[in-house]
Amino acid sequence: MSLSLCRSLCALAALALTLPQAVADPLSVDRVTCEFAENPLGIDVAHPRLTWTLRSGERSQRQSAYEILVASSHDLLAKDEGDLWSTGKVESAETALIPYAGKGLESSQPVFWKVRVWNQRGEQSAWSEPARWTMGLLDKDDWSGEWIVAPWESESVLLRKEFEVGPGLKRAVAHICGLGHYELTLNGEKSGDALLAPGWSKYNRTCLYETHDVTPMLRSGENAIGVALGDGMYHTERRNRFSKFQGTFGPKRLIAQLELYYEDGTREVIGTDGGWRVSAGPTTYNDIFGGEDYDARLLEQGWDSPGFNDSAWDQAVILVRPGGTLRGHTFSAPPLQAIESIRPVATNRLSDTRDVIDFGQNASYMPRITVTGPRGSTVRLTHAEIVDEDGQINRDTCGGNRGPAYWQYTKATDEPEEWFPRFFYAGCRYMQLDKIPSTEGGDLPGLSQIEGVVVHSVAAPTGEFRCSSDLLNKVRTMVRWAQRSNMVSVLTDCPHREKLGWLEQYHLNGPAIRYEFDVSRILIKGMRDMADSQTDEGLVPNIAPEYVKFPGTFRAAAEWGAAVILVPWQHYQATGDTKLFADYYEVMERYMRYLDSQATGYLVDEGLGDWYDLGPADRPGHAQLTPPRVTATAFYFLDAQRMSQIASVLGKEDDASRYAELADAIRNAWIAEYRNDDGSYATGSQCSNSIALVMGLAQEQDREAALASLVDDIKSRGMALTAGDVGWRYEIQALTQNDRLDVLYELFTNPGKPGYAMLVDKGVTSLTEAWDANSRSSHNHFMLGHITEWFYKDLVGISPDPQAPGYRNVIIRPRPVDKIDWAEATHESIRGPVRVRWERLGDRFTLEANLPANVTATIYLPIGEVTEASQPAAQRTGVRSVKVRDGYTIVEVNSGDYSFVVE
Repeated sequence: MSLSLCRSLCALAALALTLPQAVADPLSVDRVTCEFAENPLGIDVAHPRLTWTLRSGERSQRQSAYEILVASSHDLLAKDEGDLWSTGKVESAETALIPYAGKGLESSQPVFWKVRVWNQRGEQSAWSEPARWTMGLLDKDDWSGEWIVAPWESESVLLRKEFEVGPGLKRAVAHICGLGHYELTLNGEKSGDALLAPGWSKYNRTCLYETHDVTPMLRSGENAIGVALGDGMYHTERRNRFSKFQGTFGPKRLIAQLELYYEDGTREVIGTDGGWRVSAGPTTYNDIFGGEDYDARLLEQGWDSPGFNDSAWDQAVILVRPGGTLRGHTFSAPPLQAIESIRPVATNRLSDTRDVIDFGQNASYMPRITVTGPRGSTVRLTHAEIVDEDGQINRDTCGGNRGPAYWQYTKATDEPEEWFPRFFYAGCRYMQLDKIPSTEGGDLPGLSQIEGVVVHSVAAPTGEFRCSSDLLNKVRTMVRWAQRSNMVSVLTDCPHREKLGWLEQYHLNGPAIRYEFDVSRILIKGMRDMADSQTDEGLVPNIAPEYVKFPGTFRAAAEWGAAVILVPWQHYQATGDTKLFADYYEVMERYMRYLDSQATGYLVDEGLGDWYDLGPADRPGHAQLTPPRVTATAFYFLDAQRMSQIASVLGKEDDASRYAELADAIRNAWIAEYRNDDGSYATGSQCSNSIALVMGLAQEQDREAALASLVDDIKSRGMALTAGDVGWRYEIQALTQNDRLDVLYELFTNPGKPGYAMLVDKGVTSLTEAWDANSRSSHNHFMLGHITEWFYKDLVGISPDPQAPGYRNVIIRPRPVDKIDWAEATHESIRGPVRVRWERLGDRFTLEANLPANVTATIYLPIGEVTEASQPAAQRTGVRSVKVRDGYTIVEVNSGDYSFVVE
């Protein structure tokens, strides 16, 4: 497990299920971040934004002022000297996304900072722990390195350069982009823990570089830098192996520069140029879909260490053709790393030459193996999610009918050899081991050890959930594995056969995955991907980055393109950050103009409908119960609504009015087209009525009838759902918002119909693409995982207040279900951890809430006598008001720990 993720998990677990202990200071600074990351490298904006959280053992603690110190060295910061920026005491309660406003910063500069605060009584806190960030390259002219390539085509490319480090080295920083993927070594040791770096992008528009602090890896005298390059999404082709599509952005390429800073103030730069040496490596095949083959006999030992004889290697060639704009941390998702290792739970020997290894968990893996056998013998690992009755792997869910995909290792010696891939990962539960003898004969190879290394983005965990229902706890775990498996530099649909960023998941599942992981940087990067993929006509295609142009509505569907507007809005609600509005307003406007051009009478046909719904066909896929025009026009309406709100936040009131008028026109057209005489909508499908109710498309006088139509349809099918990818989130919300939790709970827990309970009964370990877990659809999709949002937002009741975005005020509105006795959750918001637990015992309802300092809450409780510590709630410290409204007792509180009892 990566160290950073381990720390996050441990911290979250510590505060998940117990109230925090009182701290010595009445108010203290807790976690500090810069641009949504701790101590980031490669900050490539001039005014990065600083954030901190607060903690206190007292109720009603709030920040009245802050002071930030930013220094050019750790020593100056320790002496409280902010030579770069000293804000002085700033009267403000803000703790999030404060823009740096000090002296101009330079490329590669190390920056050190800390913050202290004052509470409402004017008492000063201690300084936070010192933090830092390192600048990336702020201007394209700051790049000394040039793009270089090999003078020939090869499956993999190794590049090297020797250089000398003089005495008195103070600091060394490397900026590097290797496409499609790279691995950097210095003196034979890998730099950093990242895998499959850099993140996927629309390479002709944006290339992502990374910054490494490599100071400890260098030594005085001779040194060597090595880089291995593989294909990734940059170059894909079938070549008798499985591939989702074929395409290329050109030859594998590298740009890098190593900057050496000495105690005497001198600076030296070693950049990529024609002086670098290049050779083909031991990777004989690599493709992000087809797999990775490695022949250890071809490895030249010591190739990335000083003193290696590279006279037989070729000279690198400078690439004249320009690439995309180089962008650093601010536009990058958190890197992939090895998160944890899972050992097999069983091995099935099918023959002397074939085993099937079961890891017991469907996840995104790279295998770590120790191989035995003679030189020249080969082991091959083929991934699969399911097995047939005879124990053979079945690759239908992984696209196996279009070609094989596997890892393959050929031994260099007769001794045991260890191997971990560089350029290929895959989602699976099973790995078929084939043992291939050397062409020279001899014993079969084997594995003395194998681990499935779970790899995904190191986006920090932000949620913990439990309830009294063991089934729902298992469902949450099942969905969470699918979320984890599809968190890379994009939110993929599946980690095996597609690995593409289908955009409907970004907004339909955005709130759900935010409760579990800090995906802010992934979604910020996603907006760059959408902008880079937008066409001249304004279309935002269904996948971003767009590597392949699918035909018709598989490229252009309004339910998918809506992400370009809905993702920034959801990000604003969760964090209070308006930067995406400002940065991408023109992109969003172009998309709205595109939708306008596709509309006839305000109705849009360009959609996919309720993809993967359950209809009469024996296999889900194309919408069966809800035609595309119904959902496409509904999202056109929602887009216009959100554009009006976004324009208003940005102070563009004329635009806000124009989009509000457009939304009204679309709604009127939708009602005229789809309102039925009985007050239901469109086809009367669960999706149609749910969207009408939740989006506000339904007329007020029809809401009761539309709800009745929805419930009747569910009951007529034996308490079964039919909604798919697009409609399911809205069906959950429609039933929840209209107090039909009894119906919703049966949909969640009915094992006799396709749904979550059936999947658990079938032993599924990761959420599947289809409700029935059929063998032709993916078994690792999070697109139907909207229940996670319901767990946190509705069952436990934690959500940001729309009127105070970014968790300045928390809405705590639990919606208990009759058959659930208790539920609890913790969510690490941008302002700190919010924890809620409720329990029901007879006529007594208890609710515990813990709010970080500087945060308030509006708590909805059942009507009844509300007490705390046997006193009326209104008399308790921190409680601002108690009132009865809309069927609830509403308690408004300041920060702190609370334990309310309602009789």
